[in-house]
Amino acid sequence: MSLAPFASDPARSRGRLHAEPPAPTRDAFQRDRDRIVHSTAFRRLVYKTQVFLNHEGDLFRTRLTHSLEVAQLGRSIARALDLNEDLVEAIALAHDLGHTPFGHAGQDALDDCMKQHGGFEHNLQSLRVVDELEHRYARYDGLNLSFETREGILKHCSRANADRLEAIEPGGVGRRFVERTQPSLEAQLCNLADEIAYNAHDIDDGVRSGLIGIEQLGEVALFERYREQALAEHPTLQGRRVLYETIRRMLSAQVYDVIDATRAALDATAPADADAVRRSAPLVLFGGAMRAESTALKRFLFQNLYRHPQVMRTADQAQAVVRALFDAYLADASQMPEAYAAHRERHRGVADYIAGMTDRFAIREYERLTGQRWLA
Repeated sequence: MSLAPFASDPARSRGRLHAEPPAPTRDAFQRDRDRIVHSTAFRRLVYKTQVFLNHEGDLFRTRLTHSLEVAQLGRSIARALDLNEDLVEAIALAHDLGHTPFGHAGQDALDDCMKQHGGFEHNLQSLRVVDELEHRYARYDGLNLSFETREGILKHCSRANADRLEAIEPGGVGRRFVERTQPSLEAQLCNLADEIAYNAHDIDDGVRSGLIGIEQLGEVALFERYREQALAEHPTLQGRRVLYETIRRMLSAQVYDVIDATRAALDATAPADADAVRRSAPLVLFGGAMRAESTALKRFLFQNLYRHPQVMRTADQAQAVVRALFDAYLADASQMPEAYAAHRERHRGVADYIAGMTDRFAIREYERLTGQRWLA
């Protein structure tokens, strides 16, 4: 693999929290990726909501399939830019490990429950998973990932939490939020690949669910342009093939736009190495026109899918489940496994336990602890 001088080089990694000898056949970032794939938290993603609950349909995306799509898009772009594909893949596969059951509805409910106890941020929770909550190794808690992978996992972080991280790990992954610098190009790329992936697959899942129609999507310029192009080349195309062909073309256009815009930004900035990237403005980006169209698509999905009455009804019920679980475990910690019940910060132990649940396990626990049925 040929790396650009500004790419993240595993031979120059800032290392792990616990020093380890190198692996004989894998570099640091390849080893990180493998540890993530074998983790318990990664397997749980298959039963965690993206937009639609796991039991609502076998073909809707889950957090696992979303993470795989982000990894695929990220690696494709990284290859064209001579960035480190393995680091991109590791970050992509781990970026949602801290997500709660029931998607953003569960996250918002848990954050509300924790508002007097440090709050809940799913990016920070993903870092907690790989730093503390996975118990797979004899010598340490967590997966002991490299700095660069951990940096990419922590996509967002409040200033208060960044200060806490900096106090625990001076000069570590919280520092950039204090100094307002950038992460690696690979981390920046994962952020954008995440956006590209969820915009595309939420269109697919939204149409599959019947909550939005292809006709509605005609008001979205980014979608309609490629639908018209597909039909012009294939006039007899019908049904879901129209949707798939349109999304395929839309994805390709966004990928090529990111490659072109990022190359232009790199040429203009000419960072000498990966550290120079951190001192620069963001360098992995859409061109201006594509950024505007992507924003318009997100606005459409927010208004027509994420705020659809059916989605909101399920979200309201999901939030009630999370709040009920939080109250039940707080009242009786013996209902949780000992590792969580014995946490020195009781509220955080409860939040860790709930955040790690799959949708279906959270529903089973809710029914067990409250005697009430999930109504969706």
